[in-house]
Amino acid sequence: MKAEKRLLWWILIASSGGQNRARILKELIKNPCNANELSKILKLDYKTTRHHLEVLQKNRLIISSSEEYNKVYFPSDMLGNNIEIFNEIWVKIGKK
Repeated sequence: MKAEKRLLWWILIASSGGQNRARILKELIKNPCNANELSKILKLDYKTTRHHLEVLQKNRLIISSSEEYNKVYFPSDMLGNNIEIFNEIWVKIGKK
């Protein structure tokens, strides 16, 4: 199994909060947005949303604009290059 697939499985399935991280990625793939917008769209607490964004960014699945205030998040190239793996995982967990 390649490293990117292991990372996605770990971040989205094997660790606590994985389903929320998957929901965040699914939304960012559709439309880049900031933490406040994501928390409203996904009906998540703002601090929870920020935590998951930090985990996703630390693991190179998302990138952000350079602005500190109103920072906009985007899917990374690494996620884009492995979108089939993400979609495979989404099919397993997206309906929960």
